[in-house]
Amino acid sequence: EGSRVNVERAMSHQSRFGGHVVQGHVDGTATLVNRTPSENWEIFRFTLDNPELAKYLVKKGSIAVNGTSLTVNEVEGNRFGVNLIPHTRAVTTWGEARVGDAVNLEIDTLARYVARLAEAG
Repeated sequence: EGSRVNVERAMSHQSRFGGHVVQGHVDGTATLVNRTPSENWEIFRFTLDNPELAKYLVKKGSIAVNGTSLTVNEVEGNRFGVNLIPHTRAVTTWGEARVGDAVNLEIDTLARYVARLAEAG
């Protein structure tokens, strides 16, 4: 109670689709292990609490972290990173994030279907 959360309004059927489908599910958790500032953005790196979820992560793929739709910019084993621009950090809870924080993850739906088809192959 009293904590800020990231919430986006649902997309209208008349809206232009400009992101990835986020349903509000929590598929797993991760831990923020590093924040590295750069000139135009800040890199946030996470370690998956369930390494089995790594199969759904791909560079330039999508993931929702704490309700924010983000692009995965690096993947190495059970770690992944995202780049957050100043605007995103300002209008979400990401500006307040601290190393060691636990985060909720929602795996991209398309990644789940691709993985399922590959397993069935």
